Amino acid sequence: MEVNICHATSGKALATIGGLSPKSTVLDIKNEFSKIEPKYYPDRQAFRLEPRGKILKEVETLEALNIKHHGKLFFKDLGPQVGWTTVFLTEYAGPLVIYLIFYTRPSFIYGDGASSQPYADVVNIAAGCWTFHYAKRLLETLFVHRFSHATMPILNIFKNSTYYWGFTALVAYFVNHPLYTPPTNGNAQIWAGLGTFIFAELGNFSVHVALRNLRPPGTKERRIPKADSNPFSWLFNLVSCPNYFYEVLAWVGFTVMTQCLPAGLFCLAGFYQMAVWAKAKHRNYLKEFKDYPRSRTAIVPFLL
Repeated sequence: MEVNICHATSGKALATIGGLSPKSTVLDIKNEFSKIEPKYYPDRQAFRLEPRGKILKEVETLEALNIKHHGKLFFKDLGPQVGWTTVFLTEYAGPLVIYLIFYTRPSFIYGDGASSQPYADVVNIAAGCWTFHYAKRLLETLFVHRFSHATMPILNIFKNSTYYWGFTALVAYFVNHPLYTPPTNGNAQIWAGLGTFIFAELGNFSVHVALRNLRPPGTKERRIPKADSNPFSWLFNLVSCPNYFYEVLAWVGFTVMTQCLPAGLFCLAGFYQMAVWAKAKHRNYLKEFKDYPRSRTAIVPFLL
């Protein structure tokens, strides 16, 4: 059995893959195509049934896709790839280091004598919260997350790092500034914000563990996310992406605690991006699983 490979944009014939059977998968085709075109290693390849169709999953078979002898698949180059773990470690290590640099109030940023000025208690607490959040993200990347795709486009590492690193510098500059003014409502506001932050961080971690347990090691199996015995995971009963909800809530707490406008802007930007991701995941769940709970919303219970 043979399958013809054509370019998704130009329609040009690129190769003919032979020695296949109806049980051959898209991954088998990727492996064979990479032998013909070594530049396009499997993680860099995407195949479609139509030039602008949906990207096919690696586990799908020719038989299931109704591809016959001399059938046709359309190839798209995803560009140079980099591992998800590398991307996440780069994204999250930067904010951790950058924030702590500002926290020391170096003279090249704040001027001579800045580091000798007293720190408000909330400034120290904020540094601890920021450090905890990104240290947690680094550890989750190494020991908790299981990725359905091994890689992502290498350009994303620059785009994402610019976002995280840039906002870190903006927030850290103002919170750690010698002229920073603590919240107007004093300790009550600080403790309320800190309590919200800690609650949300625990919720976020709990959901990440629940999502990890959905996917057996070494597989790309997808299941309907469901609550487990951990009360923090019960938010799965209301939204498809409770990890995003908790993430936003953590930065709401940080913003309340510091009463810092750049922190609020970071929270709003993060909420917008996570809402886009959550809505896309929610739509995919509804399409993929016929018995997916229709009562769930994407990220904010009952609203969004």
